[in-house]
This record gives sequence, structure tokens and C-alpha cells, in this order.
Amino acid sequence: MEASDKKELKRVLFITYFWPPSGKASLHWPLKIIKFLPEFGWQPIVLTVDEDTFSAKDESMLKEVSPNLEVYKSKSFEPFNIYKRFIGKKKNDQLIASETISTTNKSFAHRISIWIRMNLFIPDARIGWCLPGIGQGKKILRSKNIDAIVSVGPPHSVHLIGLSLSNKFHKPFYPVFIDPWVDIVYYKNFKRSKITLAIDNHLEKKVIKQSAASIFVTETMKHNYVKKYPFAEDKSFVLYWGYNEEDFGDLRPGKKTSEEIILHAGNIFDFQDIPAFWERVKLEIKKGRNLKIKFIGTVSPRIRQSIETAGLSDHTEYVGFLPYRQMLEELLNASYLLVCSTEPRHVPGKLFEYLRTGKLIIAFGNDNEEVKKILEDTNAGMMFRYNEDGGKIFEPNNKLNTDISKVRVFNREKIAESLSKILNKT
Repeated sequence: MEASDKKELKRVLFITYFWPPSGKASLHWPLKIIKFLPEFGWQPIVLTVDEDTFSAKDESMLKEVSPNLEVYKSKSFEPFNIYKRFIGKKKNDQLIASETISTTNKSFAHRISIWIRMNLFIPDARIGWCLPGIGQGKKILRSKNIDAIVSVGPPHSVHLIGLSLSNKFHKPFYPVFIDPWVDIVYYKNFKRSKITLAIDNHLEKKVIKQSAASIFVTETMKHNYVKKYPFAEDKSFVLYWGYNEEDFGDLRPGKKTSEEIILHAGNIFDFQDIPAFWERVKLEIKKGRNLKIKFIGTVSPRIRQSIETAGLSDHTEYVGFLPYRQMLEELLNASYLLVCSTEPRHVPGKLFEYLRTGKLIIAFGNDNEEVKKILEDTNAGMMFRYNEDGGKIFEPNNKLNTDISKVRVFNREKIAESLSKILNKT
């Protein structure tokens, strides 16, 4: 692109907590959308945190950031550093996301830390980035001609930075909701005070109301928000999480073996336990199938306990965190890909990478019609309720064969084009 063409691009400030070298899956949507937006008339500038001290690091993701992209960082007060000391971990010890909200940990320190997190950090534990983020954002808007502001959450405290800058500089503001805010599923097993909920609801409503448009990554989440805030109906849009086609260009599966791997990638929490499925896997192994369960990412204590109870410890591998490309290679080497939606509004981001591999997908989730429809439309897998054993997926005549042409509508280049059209409307 010529320099003269670059001057014609409108500028959009992206505010995102997660950014390389963070290994958090949440960074992939903004990272790839930012990459493609200039094709559609918008030049992104990024505001992010100086360091994400919670997530594992993936240094390989740094090469995905264009050297021409302007990235600004500001420091943040990180309560998770205090939490580490509180529960007896060292400064450089890695926190496990599924353990921090596990209900199986009954220790006093854990219960106190959960109460503090649920009631004193509003809207979330990243609120410590708000003031420094606003300060850095003001410097950017004073020195750059910014036409729009996009904030990506969770953490939803990021939206408060976007809202503040929008009000100060009179720029249109677009919050992107990867997960719900006030009633995100992680909160369902924990008590939040009435005052906390009142403040959180007030902040959520303020962000939605003052946005030029709100963007959701699932149809069901959009419907839920419009039902809660009818005034948002005409300015709410859905842009799916999607996947990046380029990431799959030169990937090839490894050597075939007799082992059939059932792979789960990402975090899996206590409330996503599927004991009936573990028992079914055990039964299939007894029948002579060479099945193995593999987890990439974090696994909650309850899931591990459930696996052990089912007698599958010798047939299970806990890999832990892997760099993104290695994770994709593992997906291609699996026979089945396991995904557990947390609730009806949740379409897991990993689902779209799963779809692109063409592997059989085993999905669990109660009343999640959206995931079910995506699987049926692409003929990529089956959806089961949490109390079902998923046995149908193992039947030889299930007639499942992923239609990759239908999967390609979720390519992030297409999603970036859709975002540009939303930005152009205001």
C-alpha cells in the first residue's frame, strides 16, 4: 500500500487487555481483525496493558504483530499478584484459571480471595488498569486523529476506558462482548452482594447506552442483551469469533497411529464436568478401542477428580499450555475434538478452529441451540446435554463429514470486513 493511500485510512483505537506475548486465547480476535482492517479502509492503533501477569506467555505470537502497527502500553495494578502471595505462591508461579474459581478448594484463603474478587473488584479484577489506561488513551487521542474507539472485553473494565475516552473526545465507541458482563457464567456458583450487582448493572447499562453500536460474538448473547436493554436493538450486531485461514495454510497432520485421541483445548472448569461421557469412554476402551483423552490448557481439580473416578487416569494426558501453532498441530492429530459450552449464550472460540480442521466435534451444552445449529449446518459434529454420554459420536455410521466451504464464512478476514461496515455507519 502506498504512503498516500495510508493517509486516506480512517483511524480506530483498539483497547484490548490481552496482546502478544500473552498466550490468552482472547487476543486472537483483536489481533487478526486488526491485521485485516486496513484492507477495508481503517488503520488500527492499539492500547494495551504493559504486562499480562496472569496468562501464560506465547512468544511466537509476537511475530503476528506488524512492525508498522502502533502499539501503546500502560502499567496496571494487578491484584492477581497479591492473590499469589495470599495463597502461598511465588511471584513467578503460574496461576491456573480453572483453579482460581474452583469450588472444590475449600481453604479459607481461597474462599476469602473469591469473595473479594466477586464483590470488591467491579466490574472485574483488571479494574486496576482503568486509570492508567485512560491516561495513556488521552495522550493518544491528543496526538492522533482518531475516528473511532473499539474496546474488547472481557475484562469488561476495558469498556470503561473506552467509554471515558469517548465522552472526553466525542468519538464513537464500540464495545465488543466476547462474554456477557454482569452475569458471566463464571459467577454462577458464587454470591455477589446487592450493592455489587447494582453498581455492575449500572456500568454495563451505561456502556451499552452510550455506545455507537455494541458488538457480540453470538446471536444468543445479542438477543439476551437486547431483551435486557430494548434501546440497544437497532445498534447491536453479531460478529462471530471465527478463525484465521492463514494459520491453516501449511499445517499438516502427523503420522497416523492406532491411537484415537479425544482432545480438549483451552480452559475447562468445574461446571463443565461430563462424568457420563468419561464413563462412556471407559466403556469404549473396554470394548477394545484405543482411546486417549488429551487436555491442552488448564484443567480444574473437579475434572481431574472425575477422570480419576472413571478409571481413566492411565488413558489421559495433561499437556498444559502450548504455543498457538503447536496447539493447532495437536488439533490436526486428534480423532475427536471436545468442546463444552458453558451456557446457551456461549459459542466457544475454539469451536471455529475445531471446525476448520475437519475433525469430528463432540460438543456438550444444555439448551445451546446456537452451537447445535453451527454443527448441523457444517455437518461437523454432534451436540449433547451434560448428563448424556455422547455415545452416538462413536457409532461408525454417523455420516458426519465437515463441509469446509460452509466453515469458511467464519474466516476473520470476512469478519474484519463486516466490522469496517459497522464503523462506517457512524
